[in-house]
Amino acid sequence: MASSSIVVHAPSGTLKRSMKLLGALLITLSGITPASSVFIIAPGVIEEAGSGAFLSFFAAAIVGVLMAYVYAELSSAFPLAGGEYAVVGRVLGPFPGFLLLGLTVATMILSVAVIALGVATYLGSVLPNLPTATTAAVTVAVSTLIATLNVRTNAAVTGIFLAVEIISLLALSVLGFAHVTRPLSALVLHPVILDSAGALAVAPISAVGLATAVAIFAYNGYGQAVYFGEEMHDAPRQIARTILWALAIAVLAEFVPVTAMLLGAPRLKDLLGSQNMIGDFITARGGAGLNTVMSLAIALAIFNAAIAILLQASRLLFSTGRDEVWTPGLNRLLASTHPRFNSPWGATVVSGVVCAMACYVNERFLLVVTGTTLVAIYAALCIAAIAGRRGGSTRHGVYRMPLFPLPPVVAAVALVYVIYANWQDRVIGRPSLYATAALVVISGAYYMIVLRRRGHWVFHGPTGEPTDAPSEDRGVQTLC
Repeated sequence: MASSSIVVHAPSGTLKRSMKLLGALLITLSGITPASSVFIIAPGVIEEAGSGAFLSFFAAAIVGVLMAYVYAELSSAFPLAGGEYAVVGRVLGPFPGFLLLGLTVATMILSVAVIALGVATYLGSVLPNLPTATTAAVTVAVSTLIATLNVRTNAAVTGIFLAVEIISLLALSVLGFAHVTRPLSALVLHPVILDSAGALAVAPISAVGLATAVAIFAYNGYGQAVYFGEEMHDAPRQIARTILWALAIAVLAEFVPVTAMLLGAPRLKDLLGSQNMIGDFITARGGAGLNTVMSLAIALAIFNAAIAILLQASRLLFSTGRDEVWTPGLNRLLASTHPRFNSPWGATVVSGVVCAMACYVNERFLLVVTGTTLVAIYAALCIAAIAGRRGGSTRHGVYRMPLFPLPPVVAAVALVYVIYANWQDRVIGRPSLYATAALVVISGAYYMIVLRRRGHWVFHGPTGEPTDAPSEDRGVQTLC
């Protein structure tokens, strides 16, 4: 750090510290949406790895622990509403931070649409023939209205919905463990998969590895607790605990029911060949009525996730307005807070409108754009964790990850494998890697053409709180 410094002042509108660890944890878990991960993502893992999905989810949990350590240390040093870009920008510099901003904005906004599009599918059990896009857009609109309320109110709302979600996962677990038909050792030592002829065959290690790349995404979301750092009491201490608890609960809530289903399926061959794995399993073990109830619970879980991710997206856009990324008028709107609820209402409404519009975009396009951006975000955080320790920019943080630098290094190696796995997928994975690269190029172009012409892009944090950040020459400290 050079001795020179720049003093900047945050625009009007400040988030109020009104939430404790439990509130942030409930919203974060709702964003992870364990039930949706089990019902929507897990079948893809099982289809790829067969009963080896047990090993895939276990390996993904290890990667999750490593990344949770990275998130916890960085978030403890910079518990800011801007999340990943605000952290990376303060550690590595404005340009890398802005590249990450482009990825996080696209991912978070469009992922709400991807999630909301699943509502019609699960409501179809009681309300058939619902228009998918319009149902998703209405889901986003209602979620937006709720997200404009006070963050503590949202924590209570998402907590209630999350309880229903967890109950559905408990029910799935009970159905499996109450009718165990094969030993756990069969999943660990003798995983099987359906071969091209429809017969059971030994699951190859490569299939388990490719499925692990998908399972990593099922646990994702624990790091999003950082977006509520400016609304938490004692955030530097509590944010790391929130992240680690969120991962632990998500792993438990997803790994246990998946294991129960693999152990309790009446015939493993039928399960692996099913077009509706979990629905058929619930019907076989609990009846069609229970399957209908569970479908409604998943629709509620998706709605809950839409609220939680909109809350995160609004904090992200709030930060971009405060950091003066856009035009002056849009910056003022995004950085404004509600006089009664102290919520970033402008950013929430903008997020909701864009997300609702995205519901009418081709779903495959949405999956391609959002599919692998997480890999780039994780990679940037791993680099920032190492650079922050070596350069000292994160030394003021309260939390220190164990076994440093092993977690970010091993996680980075795992990410290389995830990239390889996606490259093998010519339908979604490989195009998604191209889309991620395109987003990086577009973000870089905007930075060079727009922000650089304004002069140095500086970061603004909560009023009166220091936010260390290197300039483009790694020598300017910005304070607010």
